[in-house]
Amino acid sequence: MLTPDLLLQAYQQGLFPMAETRDTQDVFWVQPRFRGILPLDSFHISRSLRKTLRRGHLTASADRAFAQVVQGCAARPETWINPPIYDVYQALHAQGDAHSIEVWQGDALVGGVYGVTVGTAFFGESMFSTVTDASKVALVCAIDRLQQQGFTLFDTQFITPHLASLGGIEIPRAAYEDRLANALTKVADFGPAGTIDLDQLAQSITHTS
Repeated sequence: MLTPDLLLQAYQQGLFPMAETRDTQDVFWVQPRFRGILPLDSFHISRSLRKTLRRGHLTASADRAFAQVVQGCAARPETWINPPIYDVYQALHAQGDAHSIEVWQGDALVGGVYGVTVGTAFFGESMFSTVTDASKVALVCAIDRLQQQGFTLFDTQFITPHLASLGGIEIPRAAYEDRLANALTKVADFGPAGTIDLDQLAQSITHTS
Protein backbone atom coordinates (compact mmCIF):
# COMPACT_ATOMS: atom_id res chain seq x y z
CA MET A 1 0.00 0.00 0.00
CA LEU A 2 1.27 3.46 -0.94
CA THR A 3 1.48 5.57 2.21
CA PRO A 4 2.95 9.02 2.94
CA ASP A 5 5.73 7.50 5.07
CA LEU A 6 6.65 4.99 2.36
CA LEU A 7 6.74 7.75 -0.24
CA LEU A 8 8.99 9.98 1.87
CA GLN A 9 11.35 7.06 2.48
CA ALA A 10 11.46 6.34 -1.25
CA TYR A 11 12.34 9.93 -2.12
CA GLN A 12 15.22 9.81 0.32
CA GLN A 13 16.56 6.79 -1.60
CA GLY A 14 16.23 8.48 -5.00
CA LEU A 15 13.01 6.73 -6.03
CA PHE A 16 9.67 8.13 -7.17
CA PRO A 17 6.34 6.46 -8.03
CA MET A 18 4.50 6.21 -11.34
CA ALA A 19 1.56 4.28 -12.75
CA GLU A 20 1.01 2.90 -16.25
CA THR A 21 -2.39 4.62 -16.66
CA ARG A 22 -4.89 6.66 -14.69
CA ASP A 23 -7.16 3.60 -14.35
CA THR A 24 -4.74 1.13 -12.81
CA GLN A 25 -4.40 0.67 -9.05
CA ASP A 26 -0.78 -0.47 -9.34
CA VAL A 27 2.27 1.72 -8.75
CA PHE A 28 5.89 1.09 -9.73
CA TRP A 29 9.10 2.81 -8.61
CA VAL A 30 11.45 4.70 -10.91
CA GLN A 31 15.16 5.51 -10.46
CA PRO A 32 16.53 6.97 -13.72
CA ARG A 33 20.18 6.49 -14.72
CA PHE A 34 20.25 10.22 -15.49
CA ARG A 35 18.29 12.64 -13.33
CA GLY A 36 16.83 15.99 -14.28
CA ILE A 37 17.48 18.94 -11.97
CA LEU A 38 16.99 22.70 -12.09
CA PRO A 39 20.13 24.29 -10.58
CA LEU A 40 18.82 26.83 -8.09
CA ASP A 41 21.87 29.06 -8.36
CA SER A 42 21.90 29.47 -12.14
CA PHE A 43 18.41 29.17 -13.59
CA HIS A 44 17.70 31.01 -16.84
CA ILE A 45 14.78 33.32 -17.55
CA SER A 46 14.23 34.88 -20.96
CA ARG A 47 13.37 38.49 -21.64
CA SER A 48 9.97 37.43 -22.98
CA LEU A 49 9.18 35.54 -19.78
CA ARG A 50 10.11 38.59 -17.71
CA LYS A 51 7.61 40.55 -19.82
CA THR A 52 5.00 37.89 -19.13
CA LEU A 53 5.54 38.27 -15.39
CA ARG A 54 5.04 42.04 -15.69
CA ARG A 55 2.03 42.08 -18.02
CA GLY A 56 -0.48 41.71 -15.22
CA HIS A 57 -2.75 39.22 -17.00
CA LEU A 58 -1.67 36.40 -14.66
CA THR A 59 -1.47 36.09 -10.89
CA ALA A 60 0.19 33.44 -8.76
CA SER A 61 -0.10 31.87 -5.34
CA ALA A 62 1.38 29.13 -3.18
CA ASP A 63 -0.54 26.28 -1.52
CA ARG A 64 -3.94 27.80 -2.26
CA ALA A 65 -5.27 25.04 -4.55
CA PHE A 66 -3.09 21.95 -4.20
CA ALA A 67 -5.76 19.41 -5.16
CA GLN A 68 -6.74 21.46 -8.22
CA VAL A 69 -3.12 21.58 -9.39
CA VAL A 70 -2.77 17.81 -9.15
CA GLN A 71 -6.07 17.43 -11.00
CA GLY A 72 -4.81 19.83 -13.68
CA CYS A 73 -1.63 17.78 -14.07
CA ALA A 74 -3.72 14.61 -14.49
CA ALA A 75 -6.14 16.18 -16.99
CA ARG A 76 -4.41 14.93 -20.14
CA PRO A 77 -4.97 11.97 -22.46
CA GLU A 78 -2.25 9.90 -20.77
CA THR A 79 -1.17 10.33 -17.16
CA TRP A 80 0.72 8.38 -14.51
CA ILE A 81 -1.39 9.99 -11.75
CA ASN A 82 -3.77 7.20 -10.74
CA PRO A 83 -6.08 7.20 -7.67
CA PRO A 84 -3.52 5.81 -5.17
CA ILE A 85 -0.92 8.39 -6.29
CA TYR A 86 -3.47 11.21 -6.19
CA ASP A 87 -4.61 10.22 -2.69
CA VAL A 88 -1.11 9.92 -1.22
CA TYR A 89 -0.11 13.38 -2.43
CA GLN A 90 -3.22 14.87 -0.87
CA ALA A 91 -2.20 13.20 2.40
CA LEU A 92 1.35 14.56 2.06
CA HIS A 93 -0.02 18.04 1.47
CA ALA A 94 -2.28 17.77 4.50
CA GLN A 95 0.72 16.96 6.70
CA GLY A 96 2.84 19.75 5.21
CA ASP A 97 5.19 17.69 3.05
CA ALA A 98 3.79 18.49 -0.41
CA HIS A 99 3.25 21.93 -1.91
CA SER A 100 1.97 23.68 -5.00
CA ILE A 101 2.40 26.87 -6.94
CA GLU A 102 -0.73 28.04 -8.76
CA VAL A 103 -1.06 30.42 -11.71
CA TRP A 104 -4.39 32.14 -12.31
CA GLN A 105 -6.07 34.13 -15.04
CA GLY A 106 -8.86 35.88 -13.22
CA ASP A 107 -10.56 33.17 -11.17
CA ALA A 108 -9.43 30.36 -13.48
CA LEU A 109 -6.51 28.11 -12.58
CA VAL A 110 -4.43 28.04 -15.78
CA GLY A 111 -1.15 26.49 -14.63
CA GLY A 112 0.77 25.08 -11.74
CA VAL A 113 3.45 22.81 -10.38
CA TYR A 114 3.50 20.58 -7.32
CA GLY A 115 6.08 18.55 -5.47
CA VAL A 116 7.33 17.12 -2.21
CA THR A 117 9.86 18.58 0.22
CA VAL A 118 12.33 16.60 2.33
CA GLY A 119 15.26 18.38 3.99
CA THR A 120 16.40 21.04 1.50
CA ALA A 121 15.26 19.02 -1.52
CA PHE A 122 12.16 19.78 -3.58
CA PHE A 123 10.99 16.85 -5.69
CA GLY A 124 8.98 18.37 -8.53
CA GLU A 125 6.30 15.89 -9.52
CA SER A 126 4.31 17.43 -12.36
CA MET A 127 3.14 20.68 -13.90
CA PHE A 128 0.45 21.81 -16.29
CA SER A 129 -0.54 24.82 -18.36
CA THR A 130 -3.66 25.79 -20.27
CA VAL A 131 -2.40 29.20 -21.44
CA THR A 132 0.96 30.23 -22.88
CA ASP A 133 3.82 30.36 -20.35
CA ALA A 134 1.65 29.56 -17.32
CA SER A 135 3.72 26.55 -16.30
CA LYS A 136 6.94 28.53 -16.85
CA VAL A 137 5.59 31.23 -14.55
CA ALA A 138 4.82 28.54 -11.97
CA LEU A 139 8.34 27.16 -12.23
CA VAL A 140 9.95 30.60 -11.87
CA CYS A 141 7.82 31.21 -8.77
CA ALA A 142 8.85 27.84 -7.37
CA ILE A 143 12.55 28.39 -8.08
CA ASP A 144 12.50 31.84 -6.49
CA ARG A 145 10.73 30.55 -3.39
CA LEU A 146 13.10 27.61 -3.03
CA GLN A 147 16.07 29.96 -3.33
CA GLN A 148 14.65 32.33 -0.73
CA GLN A 149 13.84 29.50 1.69
CA GLY A 150 17.27 27.88 1.57
CA PHE A 151 16.59 24.81 -0.57
CA THR A 152 19.57 23.28 -2.36
CA LEU A 153 18.05 20.73 -4.79
CA PHE A 154 15.18 21.01 -7.29
CA ASP A 155 14.68 17.50 -8.67
CA THR A 156 12.66 17.47 -11.91
CA GLN A 157 13.07 13.69 -12.44
CA PHE A 158 13.47 14.02 -16.21
CA ILE A 159 14.46 16.87 -18.56
CA THR A 160 12.21 18.24 -21.28
CA PRO A 161 12.86 21.11 -23.72
CA HIS A 162 10.47 23.13 -21.53
CA LEU A 163 12.67 22.59 -18.45
CA ALA A 164 15.89 23.00 -20.41
CA SER A 165 14.75 26.49 -21.46
CA LEU A 166 14.93 27.47 -17.78
CA GLY A 167 18.35 25.92 -17.28
CA GLY A 168 17.37 22.34 -16.47
CA ILE A 169 20.14 19.78 -16.88
CA GLU A 170 20.70 16.03 -16.61
CA ILE A 171 23.23 14.56 -14.21
CA PRO A 172 24.30 10.93 -13.64
CA ARG A 173 22.61 8.97 -10.87
CA ALA A 174 25.74 9.00 -8.67
CA ALA A 175 26.04 12.80 -8.89
CA TYR A 176 22.34 13.13 -8.10
CA GLU A 177 22.66 10.85 -5.08
CA ASP A 178 25.52 13.00 -3.76
CA ARG A 179 23.38 16.14 -4.06
CA LEU A 180 20.42 14.37 -2.49
CA ALA A 181 22.49 13.10 0.44
CA ASN A 182 23.72 16.63 1.10
CA ALA A 183 20.19 18.06 0.90
CA LEU A 184 18.92 15.52 3.42
CA THR A 185 21.38 16.71 6.06
CA LYS A 186 19.74 20.16 6.21
CA VAL A 187 16.30 21.59 6.89
CA ALA A 188 14.23 24.14 4.98
CA ASP A 189 10.62 25.28 5.05
CA PHE A 190 8.57 25.89 1.90
CA GLY A 191 7.13 29.07 3.37
CA PRO A 192 3.62 30.38 3.87
CA ALA A 193 0.60 29.96 1.65
CA GLY A 194 -0.60 33.09 -0.12
CA THR A 195 -0.32 35.41 -3.07
CA ILE A 196 2.96 35.80 -5.00
CA ASP A 197 3.76 39.26 -6.39
CA LEU A 198 4.80 38.58 -10.00
CA ASP A 199 5.89 42.15 -10.72
CA GLN A 200 8.16 42.18 -7.67
CA LEU A 201 9.44 38.75 -8.69
CA ALA A 202 10.30 40.01 -12.18
CA GLN A 203 12.22 42.93 -10.68
CA SER A 204 14.19 40.76 -8.27
CA ILE A 205 15.12 38.33 -11.06
CA THR A 206 16.22 41.25 -13.24
CA HIS A 207 18.50 42.50 -10.50
CA THR A 208 20.04 39.15 -9.65
CA SER A 209 20.30 37.29 -12.97
